[in-house]
Amino acid sequence: MKPIPLNPETVEVARRIVWFEDPAEALADPVRFMAYAMARATHEEMKIIRRYVSDDDFREALDKAPPGIIDPRSWAYWNSRMGRYPTPKLPARQLG
Repeated sequence: MKPIPLNPETVEVARRIVWFEDPAEALADPVRFMAYAMARATHEEMKIIRRYVSDDDFREALDKAPPGIIDPRSWAYWNSRMGRYPTPKLPARQLG
């Protein structure tokens, strides 16, 4: 997935969505950032993010999403928006 640029509007979005990290750190991993965005972003925030993230990037973020970030409802919604039906299984943690 291509990087999401670090600029004033993406920094502000990252600050709210991944509030526990520095925005530059959050945006440094675009797949992980997108997982948090799919679960937490408002419509207005997602409009900003979508300026920098193509549908192919979005699908890649879904394919590589880390487990435990996206809730089942958001997972179903974003997969549906990207034309994925039936919805694939949520990413799951692999324990020993």
